[in-house]
This record gives sequence, C-alpha cells and structure tokens, in this order.
Amino acid sequence: MPPVAGTGRVMAALMVALTSSSSCLAAGVTPIVGATATLAEIQIGLCSPADHIVHALDLRPRGKPITVWQFDDDALTLLEHRLRLRLRVAVDGSSELAVKATDQDCDSLDAEHVPKGEGKCEYDVYAASAAGAVSVTRRLSAMSTSDLLDGRLTPAQALSLSQVRYLREAVRFWPLPEIRKLGPMQVQRYRSKEGVYDVDISRLPDDARSAEISRKVPRADAARAMRVLEDDLRKAGVAMCDEQSSPAASKLRALVR
Repeated sequence: MPPVAGTGRVMAALMVALTSSSSCLAAGVTPIVGATATLAEIQIGLCSPADHIVHALDLRPRGKPITVWQFDDDALTLLEHRLRLRLRVAVDGSSELAVKATDQDCDSLDAEHVPKGEGKCEYDVYAASAAGAVSVTRRLSAMSTSDLLDGRLTPAQALSLSQVRYLREAVRFWPLPEIRKLGPMQVQRYRSKEGVYDVDISRLPDDARSAEISRKVPRADAARAMRVLEDDLRKAGVAMCDEQSSPAASKLRALVR
C-alpha cells in the first residue's frame, strides 16, 4: 500500500512550527513554562474495518467506552473559528469539558491564558499539516454534567473562568453563539501491545465507525515518528484513509448532517 501523500509537507509544516515564535518576551508576554519542550501528537485516520484494526495491531482496550458530545450550531460557527467545545462523559457520570483552539503558536502563548493544571498546548500533526492546539479543560460533577446535557445549564454557563477568559482575551470569541449538543459518540480507546500507540474507535449516532491512531512524541521527532507509524501500518495491513485532515472536524461535520 503506498504511503500517505504529503510526508514531505509534514516535515515542511513541522519545521515552520518548530522555528516560529520567540520574540514573546520582547513583546511583554510571559510564555508558558516548558513551551520549548511541547509535545506533538502524530495522528492518522484509519479506514480498515474496526475489528481488523484491533486484530492486526494487536490492540488492548483501555478502560470502558466513554460518551462524547460536541457543541456547535448547524453552521459549525465554532469550527469555522478553529474552536471546538467537547464533553467527555465518564462511566460514573462525571465529565471533562474542554475548549480547544487550533492553529495556535504554543511558544508565544501567554501563561495567564492557559493556567497550569487547567490547560496545555501541543502540536497536532496530520498528513499535510502541523499546528499548535490549545486545550483548556474543567471537570464537571455528574450533576452538572446532567444539567448541561438536559439543558438546565447552557454551555456558556458550564465553562470555567479560565475557559471564558481564553475565549474572550486570547481568541476574542465571546460571547458564544447559540449552540447545541451534537452526538453522542461512543469512543473506545485501545493501546498497542507495546504501549506505543493509542487507537480511538468512535461510533457515531448513525452507527458509522471511525478510527484514529496517535502517538505523542517530542515535537522535534514528529516527522520521523510519522514515517515510522506509516510503515508500521503498512506492515500490519491497516489502510490509512485517503483524506488525512482533523478527525475531530470530520466527525463534527458528520454529526450535523
């Protein structure tokens, strides 16, 4: 099976990401501590049947499936502004609510906008792109999660002060438009036998399945790690999807159809 197109573009895009930044101190911005060691998550969408992926890669389930909801409007206004609002619901009913902003420069982020323990910035690496992505999260109790999903709490009301501040000051997208829950998806995470790769297999409301394999590495090693992953998939006989863009964005579009 031929390699995924665009490996050269991955390296070029990643080099831009690696060499961009750095006059943040001169600009009076306090960067996130440890930004120079920011991780990159290499990700490839898989198009083989789910059972074949699990068998061919000798995967082990990590915990029980979780329920995942996305929030946006029918026009996907948040996505158009490179934003996502995602709720991951645990088995006990509690959840993690995440605001994610893509196309960010991890090296020049103001630490005040991404407080320690509440957020992170990593580079998402796909077939032809490498871009920083900020996530700011908050934990919700089972009661608050139920209130959010049942409409007694709006998405804006469920956000933490840090999440609101990031949206208002860092990306200048506040207040939120009128958005609704999209989903749910059932997501089972697997880990490769050697513990190197994670594989998420998602089931959408129409029972369609999607799969994505990923690995976190130092960002300077991302291009090489991507080549190794592609080679491992070819050897295992697992098909890589022709379209290699953000899997999360693709699933969002599927949820509003």
